[in-house]
Amino acid sequence: MKKIIRASFFQRDPLTCARELIGTELIWGECSGTVVEVEAYAAIDDEAAHTFTRPSARSFIERNGAGAAYVYFNYGVHWMLNVLVKGDANGFVLIRALEPRRGVELMKKRRGIDDLRQLCSGPGKLTQALAITGKHHEIDLCSDPRRCFVFNTHASFDVVAHTRVGISRSAHLPWRFTLRDSPFVSRAPKL
Repeated sequence: MKKIIRASFFQRDPLTCARELIGTELIWGECSGTVVEVEAYAAIDDEAAHTFTRPSARSFIERNGAGAAYVYFNYGVHWMLNVLVKGDANGFVLIRALEPRRGVELMKKRRGIDDLRQLCSGPGKLTQALAITGKHHEIDLCSDPRRCFVFNTHASFDVVAHTRVGISRSAHLPWRFTLRDSPFVSRAPKL
């Protein structure tokens, strides 16, 4: 039996949570994948975070508990899945890439491709593969075994920190974390 990651895990700070999510498994219905890439965003003084410019993101933090899904539509093209961190410092962790594990054929059908490495190698790709949409905004990711993160207790993971991608403000911060040498990340890190 896999152990669900509970809200207490997300009651710390975004950087710690982001780093320690690498190697966990995201379960979403009949599909799942190992988390291989994430980015941390701080609620305070991070110009790249939604909380810097969007009052709706600040009110999301106020009305939700640690471990809630923050799902938004990015540039009118892709849904993005984040998890709320609310503890030592508030913020979000953006789930950027997964290594597909279960439900691969369904993910291929949803994405319309066969290349395993391209199924979930980006935040928009993984939400499409898992059928994550705005209807999942604000759900608790710490209690439902059908939509949660679980610990992978049988492995250790070499995590590497890099600068975040796809942003122009606060882009210098090394708040992107990847599983070293994973072919499933969205963009190979420059080491």
